Order: sequence, then structure tokens, then C-alpha cells
Amino acid sequence: MPPLPRCAGWRSLLLLVLAVLLASCSRQPAAEVGLAQDVYVWQRQWTPALRNALSASNAHVARWHVLAAELGASGGWIDIQPDAALLAGTGRPLLMTVRINGQLARFDGAAIQTHLLELVDAWRQRGLQPAALEIDYDCATARLPEYTAFLRSLKTRIAPLDLTVTALPTWLASPRLADLLAVADASTLQVHAVQDPRLGLFDAERAQDWMQQYAQRTRRPWHVALPAYGSRVVWNGQGRIAAVESESALLVGGVAQELMAEPRTMARFVTQLEKAPPAGLAGIVWFRLPTGDDRRAWSLSTWIAVLQRKPLQEGLAVQLVAAQPGQPARDIRLDNAGNADAPLPLRIRVRQGYPSPAGPVGNTCTADGINGYTLENDAQGRYLRLSQAGLLRAGASRTIGWLRCDDAAAPDITLEMGS
Repeated sequence: MPPLPRCAGWRSLLLLVLAVLLASCSRQPAAEVGLAQDVYVWQRQWTPALRNALSASNAHVARWHVLAAELGASGGWIDIQPDAALLAGTGRPLLMTVRINGQLARFDGAAIQTHLLELVDAWRQRGLQPAALEIDYDCATARLPEYTAFLRSLKTRIAPLDLTVTALPTWLASPRLADLLAVADASTLQVHAVQDPRLGLFDAERAQDWMQQYAQRTRRPWHVALPAYGSRVVWNGQGRIAAVESESALLVGGVAQELMAEPRTMARFVTQLEKAPPAGLAGIVWFRLPTGDDRRAWSLSTWIAVLQRKPLQEGLAVQLVAAQPGQPARDIRLDNAGNADAPLPLRIRVRQGYPSPAGPVGNTCTADGINGYTLENDAQGRYLRLSQAGLLRAGASRTIGWLRCDDAAAPDITLEMGS
């Protein structure tokens, strides 16, 4: 076949392009993308478990909020040295997050700004280019004017680097909040562990109400911080909160209670949030990145399942297992074979059912509870009662008690999820 004239070749190419465009227009529209999802890297030590968690979840994260330093209540700084090579290799925007303790006795704005500028330079010298400097300062509402003036000055000194802030629902009552949010380029509203912890770590109705109010107070893009962790709250003898233990262990005595943000609860909240997001909401920031070292955070697999909007399946089962070969003692063990971290059951009933009607009856076995369970008795017999709330991670097991019977037969174990 002789070659086409040049103009005919261009016409053929144009017709081909038009055909491709028409074909693409006739296809079903792409599925809507959900809210962007960031996460806080709040660990001070960059352990192998942290590095593994970051690498495993990078594909599902929009931006990394990396803790760079903390200013304690006494005025002392703790600077964190992140894995610069690992962060640079993520290909994701990095927010350099600085925590300022809300109980800081003396707020020296000039000294704080000097330290922040040094931190930014240190990151850049290590090859990290932060997309923004984020200030996390849970100050009292009365100090918002002072904080706003500090941010206004800081923004001019770090320009053209963006400045972002975290915000508390307790600030919503202040007429000065709008001024603060107008200074920052963006903000993140915290809706977890912000009021009396005795009301719970997270409440969906309160969170929705706070978010709707917040959307009316800012004209800048904003995110909402959601929990993927638990806390231990300690009360002193006067009934006041003595400590809130979360990512770090605190040696504080008193009456304690474990609070937990359950994965199923948070997954349902995100689903509803994506159906009707408040005005200006740009995405979610999860607190905090789960690692194998963090016993109060969700498991990494459960968190990623929530990020991917996968159905969560709990697989709790209880069984007797031999404590040692040839010994009559047996362990009572909980297993979670599902992909979701499961709340620990409130009660494990120990029923003594034997294969023969002529077999022994009554409390012929000795038993006790461990690892958050205590042995109790009621009209129906003995059971293990949960004394400290918590989650059993996906794929994990926990020994919660032991049982020793004089005879060869063993009682059946019934898992009761009720109160």
C-alpha cells in the first residue's frame, strides 16, 4: 500500500484520538475518592517497629505529620531525630509538628520562635523539605490572643513555609478563635480526649457537633484528628485526674480506667463523615501511627483495614489449652482470628459440664484470672470478669486465666459478651 499523504495521516491520527476520547466518555465514571487520610508519627524513638509501620502504610497515607520536638511544661526542649532517608523516600508531603505543653509556665515567644527556626534549618540540612510547620499547643482559651500574636509573628519569619495549627473544641466558645484561624494556612480540629476523660475517649455525636461549629468559624482548609489508640486515666484520692497515660508509661498510682477508641466505632464514623462532610473539611488525621511497640494503639493491620474501608471482622474465641505437657493445669486463652482488634469480652463463664451424668458436680476445679480478669462467683457459678477494658489485637492471643481439675474431665468454657 502506498504511504498516505501527510495531511491524510494527521486526519487519521485525529480520528483515532477522537475515538479514544468518546470511548472514555462512555465508560462509567470513576468511583469517588474518600477523604484524604494523614497520620501523626508521634513516637520519640525511631525503632525498627516504627520504620516497618511507616513503610507498610505509606501507600494509604496522604501526608505524614512527624513529631519534631516537644516543649515541656518546665520549659525544656526534647528534639526528635527522625529517619530522614526513610521519610524522604515516602514521596509524601511532610508536616514538621512541634508540641508545646499546654501547662507551660512561661510562654517565651521569641525564644520559642528561635528554636523553631533552628529546627526547620536542621530538617533542611538533613535533606527534608517540610511542606508546613505545625504547632500543637493546647493552651487555655484565655490565652488565645497571646497565641494568635505569636503565630502572626512566626508566620512572617518562616515564610514562604506554610503554618498550620491544631485546635481544641473548648476554643469554640471564644470569639477570638476566628482571629487565630485566620492567621494559620490550615488547621486540625482534635475531637478526642479533649474534655473529661470520664466521658470517654471519643463520642461520635459530640464530635459531629464540634465539627459543624468549627466549619462555621474558619474559612481555611481544615482536617479532623481521629483516635486509633487507647489511654489509661488515673484518679487520685480526691477524685481528680492525676495522669492520662497513652503512648508513654507513667508511674502514677491511683484508681485507673482504660479508655479505648474501638475500630468499628471509628470506621462507622468515617463512613458517615464521608457521606456528609462539613464545609471546608479537607481530610482526616489519624492519631497515631500504630506500631508493634505501642500496646495502646490499634494493630497495624486493623488500622490499614479502616484506611481501606474494608469490612472489619472480629474473630474472638476462648479455649482451654495445656499449660505444660502432662500437667493437669490448663490455661484459659482468648484468640482473635479476625482482621479487627476486638474489645475484650466482659465475662467468661466457666461451666462445669461433664460427659457422664455420674460425673462429679460442683466446684471441683481451682481457677483464677490474670491479665485483666478476676475470678468471680454468682448464682450460676464461677466466671472471669474483665477488670480493665482493652482490645485484643487482630491475630493475637491472651491468656486470661488458669484452671486445674483433679479429674481427667474438663468443664466447658462459654464466651459471654454481655455485661
